[in-house]
Amino acid sequence: MTRRTLIAGNWKMNGLSADGALLAGNLARWYREQARINADVLICPPATLLGMAAGLVGGTGISVGGQDCHVSEAGAHTGDISAAMLKDVGCSHVIVGHSERRADHGETDATVRAKASAAIEAGLIPIICIGETDAQREAGKTLDVIATQLRGSLPQGALAHNTVIAYEPVWAIGTGKVATPDQAQDVHRAIRRDLGAFLGPQAAAQIRILYGGSMKPGNAQSLLALEDVDGGLIGGASLQLDDFIAIIEAAL
Repeated sequence: MTRRTLIAGNWKMNGLSADGALLAGNLARWYREQARINADVLICPPATLLGMAAGLVGGTGISVGGQDCHVSEAGAHTGDISAAMLKDVGCSHVIVGHSERRADHGETDATVRAKASAAIEAGLIPIICIGETDAQREAGKTLDVIATQLRGSLPQGALAHNTVIAYEPVWAIGTGKVATPDQAQDVHRAIRRDLGAFLGPQAAAQIRILYGGSMKPGNAQSLLALEDVDGGLIGGASLQLDDFIAIIEAAL
């Protein structure tokens, strides 16, 4: 099964209007100039920039996604944003269960699953993040942690057309550390095996699994060449136009 590469940029809590317009506008301009792009490209700006970004990249083939969503469609949830609202402003995807949400906001697998379900119900594709800490890896618990998080976070009805998985080793996020190709492939292979157990072999063969631990221009090609790595969830490098473009080009 050939899975189309997905390069997703997570801007996190970065960017004011001028910054976001410059980055999204320049990325859209570059994208339009390319004769052929053999990868899907997604940017996930902060909520304040979503509408503007969607307008700037509209019609290019670049998609826009949110960084989180609430489990409810509407209601008395001050400060939260629903999946339906993200869809309404032009989003096609939403990140759920990022390690920073799990750590900073106490999100559990059950919470992540509920958010992923809400996303699918609203017509969005959730990018479900899973990953182990440094202590868990050192204790040899990586694959057990991954399997538990995956089982608990997958919503009912998850299939290749409506779900993406992102493996983000917590110890490699924003630290400059990165999993070796062998480490990344071992975990991605295990995730696909677990997906087969949970969803069946056909779905497992088709669902895209992104690597999300400090992917940069210097290591993108070796990571993207791995059999079970279907793209990247890019953090800091997605805020630098040249770096993000270099990662996209590494996927071509």
